[in-house]
Amino acid sequence: MDQWIESSLTQTVIWIHENVLTTFTAVQWACIFSAMAVAVIAGRIICPRFERWVEETVRNELLKSALLAISGVGHSLVFFFLAQICIGIFVLRDHFPHWLFAASDLAVAWIVIRLLSSLIPNKAIAKAAALCIWAITLLHILGLMVHIKAYLQGLSLDMGTTQITVYGAIKGLVMAALCLQIASVISTFTVKKIETSGDLSPTLQVLITKIVNILLYTAAILLAMTSVGIDLTSLTIFSGAIGVGIGFGLKTIFSNYVSGILLLVDNSIKPGDTIEVGGVLGTIRDMHGRYASLLTRDGKEYLIPNEQMIANEVINWTHSDEIVRLTIPVSIAYKTNKKTAKQLLEQAPDGVERVLKTPAPVARMVELGDNGIRMELRIWIADAEKGVKNVKSDILFNICDLFEENGIEFPFPQRDIHIKQDSILPVEAKDGDNKA
Repeated sequence: MDQWIESSLTQTVIWIHENVLTTFTAVQWACIFSAMAVAVIAGRIICPRFERWVEETVRNELLKSALLAISGVGHSLVFFFLAQICIGIFVLRDHFPHWLFAASDLAVAWIVIRLLSSLIPNKAIAKAAALCIWAITLLHILGLMVHIKAYLQGLSLDMGTTQITVYGAIKGLVMAALCLQIASVISTFTVKKIETSGDLSPTLQVLITKIVNILLYTAAILLAMTSVGIDLTSLTIFSGAIGVGIGFGLKTIFSNYVSGILLLVDNSIKPGDTIEVGGVLGTIRDMHGRYASLLTRDGKEYLIPNEQMIANEVINWTHSDEIVRLTIPVSIAYKTNKKTAKQLLEQAPDGVERVLKTPAPVARMVELGDNGIRMELRIWIADAEKGVKNVKSDILFNICDLFEENGIEFPFPQRDIHIKQDSILPVEAKDGDNKA
């Protein structure tokens, strides 16, 4: 045991003398510290000016975010480039600067971690990714990564002609997480850009957003599957069976998705429209692949399948014009002055803010009923999404006040009963009545 310890110490001392306490190592460390000093100075001078230039000049939000993220790791980038220059010089002189390689690897790991932290909003996932990157970098510096990679590649699973290794599976998971995160960032930026574009209609904005999301996430998943080693052409074998299964099992779902695309393409219904479907009146809040969200005035949100809006009748109050007409029926008694009642009805919308002055409110006599004269007050509003019953209620209050002030009567149900003389039945006298 003592001999083993003594031998280990001797080998350690020899390794330190050969790899640490040498002129070549000192030169490498001098290069490292010099590169760090230059990187700090250059970063303090260049980075603030670069960030100011980006804020003032660059208008593209995605490009601006990318440039600001790069500026955040400007010190490390300068150090990495300087280290690579020193490595190139040593390699040209047939030397292997392992300390410079290690410092360069650590700089790359730090740059990747900082960039990933800016892309990953979840702090726990960002910390886990940072630990994995540091671990991989340390194994690479120690020269163990090659052996671990070879061991993981030896653990494989054969699936027909496709061979999946543990190393490939791990790489695929990492690629999937990275690609999906990048796709999410690009999708978020694209959605914001589309929503702020005044040249696109709301329907076209929703359609483009959905297409972009589908393409980005599909590309991310396919790229991850390719990195695992899965041959995508082999998936065509199952396409027929999958198509039949989808056709029968997911008929309603796909019908809703196709209906949603048709609604967006023909621009018949779009977010912000006030519609009435199935007796429900509300405003389209959002349109999804399978359903549309309809928000009513009482706060209820109906999730209406897209297929239902294709197959059933839908009243779009704001399809081509936001101005809609409301009809308020009113009955008056026959003995009432009709012209006065008409003037009062047309005067009732005065003071109700949401009623338009043009076209002006108008009253019409529509029917001579059994109990009274039926009239209609027709008004116009331009904000049906704020509700219609509240407008009718305000006007009905005004009508009641005006009619009461001017002696206009509302009719009540009445019936005239005529009794024919011949139909009177004889009344039989009772014994008591005869005695009286």
